[in-house]
Amino acid sequence: MNSDRGIFDRINLLVGDRPMERFGEVRVILFGVGGVGSWCAEGLVRSGITHLTLVDGDRIVPSNVNRQDMATTRTIGEVKVEAMKSRLLEINPESIIETIYGTYSEENWESFSLDRYDYIIDAIDSLKDKASLILHASAAPGVFFSSMGAALKLDPSKVRIAEFWDVRGCPLGAALRKKFRRENTLPARKFLCVYDEEVIPRPADATVNGSAVTITGIFGFTLAGLVIRDLYNKTQP
Repeated sequence: MNSDRGIFDRINLLVGDRPMERFGEVRVILFGVGGVGSWCAEGLVRSGITHLTLVDGDRIVPSNVNRQDMATTRTIGEVKVEAMKSRLLEINPESIIETIYGTYSEENWESFSLDRYDYIIDAIDSLKDKASLILHASAAPGVFFSSMGAALKLDPSKVRIAEFWDVRGCPLGAALRKKFRRENTLPARKFLCVYDEEVIPRPADATVNGSAVTITGIFGFTLAGLVIRDLYNKTQP
């Protein structure tokens, strides 16, 4: 896998040959290519993940530039998944990047064929759609990781990893747990989440939450790190 060009030499030295082989074999699907998901995608491909499916229904707008990997003043107006694919193929031209320009929902979840993937990563914002993905992904055979809310935060030292039911101090996590209990529809199994305990008050006149790449990037790279660590651990004697 690109060994002649040495682009993965350093991570190969870190993890060894067998994990690198697995990195090139597994199939990963990533829902959401925004402030968190875009950096997750970059972290995966730079680590040797070869088969990656990107799902997002948005185009790049100016307000994305401060925190999304593929968003620049040049790419404004482009479809996010296509701009991200171009970026990833510059890193590793041998990557197999599939793109789905659309939004996940309860109405179309079956079209994503979650059973095809070894890893399912949730980096979407909508509470309703996120809850649906959690329910279906946690019932799929692949390993599932989820990002909680990354907005309204500035302190990188407060980013954490925990099992979903143990997430604390995150309004999105609390809202999801409340929704599941109210509707009596619980995730099929436990799964790890990236979250942050900090919540900076939103200005009274703001209509959206502010966010910074110094936090969203950490979320994204942490999600990628969970995949890499899990694969590494599964290849050890």
